[in-house]
Amino acid sequence: MQDAPKDIAAIHDYHAHVYYDPASKDRAATLRQWVEERFPGQMRMGSWHDEQVGPHVQAMYQIAFPPDLLPTLVPFLMMNRMGLTILLHPQSGRPRDDHTLNAMWMGEVLPVKTEVLREVG
Repeated sequence: MQDAPKDIAAIHDYHAHVYYDPASKDRAATLRQWVEERFPGQMRMGSWHDEQVGPHVQAMYQIAFPPDLLPTLVPFLMMNRMGLTILLHPQSGRPRDDHTLNAMWMGEVLPVKTEVLREVG
């Protein structure tokens, strides 16, 4: 249990990880295109990772975006994910907590390889 609420000013930006497999990659590509068209220059679209990378156990790409985009980008992802699983987490400088305790899932909750995430005190 924590003694006081955490300061949300610690959140520098957010990551949305869009997961896919060979059968759903076309939907992931469509969603990616829609995000790029509707939020140009407002977010950073990550590379396609067709194999597991970092703490992620499934193929994915990442969308990095600033806090001021949260009220519009996240509802867009919610309404247009076409059955894809998305992990949304803050970037607060505490990677393990951000990918687990502070994360939100859209769709299936997937395992996260926490052993590869460093944690700071």
